[in-house]
Amino acid sequence: MVRHYYVTDDLNDLEHVEYELERKGIIKPQVHVLSEDDKGLEEHHLHAVDPFLKQDIVHSTEVFSIIGFVIAIISLIIAGLMGWTNSAVGWLPFIFLAVIIFCFFIWEGGLVGIQTTNIHFVRFQELLHQGKHILFIDVTPSQERQVEFVVKCHPQLHPAGTGSATPYWVIVAQDKLKRFMKLMP
Repeated sequence: MVRHYYVTDDLNDLEHVEYELERKGIIKPQVHVLSEDDKGLEEHHLHAVDPFLKQDIVHSTEVFSIIGFVIAIISLIIAGLMGWTNSAVGWLPFIFLAVIIFCFFIWEGGLVGIQTTNIHFVRFQELLHQGKHILFIDVTPSQERQVEFVVKCHPQLHPAGTGSATPYWVIVAQDKLKRFMKLMP
C-alpha cells in the first residue's frame, strides 16, 4: 500500500472527495484528514486523524526502546566482565537492573513522543498553521485508478507526495471492528 497526500483549504470539497472515494470502494479507515480545525472536520463529518496519532508516541517509543535495549545489554556485559556476578546473588540483580533500564527508556520515549509531532506529519506543519488541510489516502495498487479519477475531478486538491501506508490488514481489521460495533446493541 501507498499513502498519497493532498493539500487543500476547502473542507466542503474534502467532504465531497471523501464521499466519492467511498462510492469508489475506498473504505473509511483508508482516508484521513489532518487539520488544526477540529471543529470544521466534525461539522463536515470528515474522518480526522486521531489525536494520539498526531503525536510521535509510537515512533519515539520504538527508538528509545532500541536505545534502552542496547544500554541494558551493555550493563549486563559490564556486570559479567567485572566479575560482579560471581557473588552469592549471581546474575539476578543485574537482570532486574537491565529490565528497569529498558522499561525506563520505553517510558521516556513515550514522554518525548507526547511532546513532538508525528514524524510523518512534520513536513506539513507550516501548511497546517496557514489553515490548510491535509488529505491522505492509503491505497492498494488496484485502487490507484479510482483515487486518480476522484482527485482529477477536484482541482483544489494539490498533490503533496507519497509515503508509507498503514498495513492493509490493519485497515481491514479497523473496518470490521467498526462494522461489528455498529451491529452490537
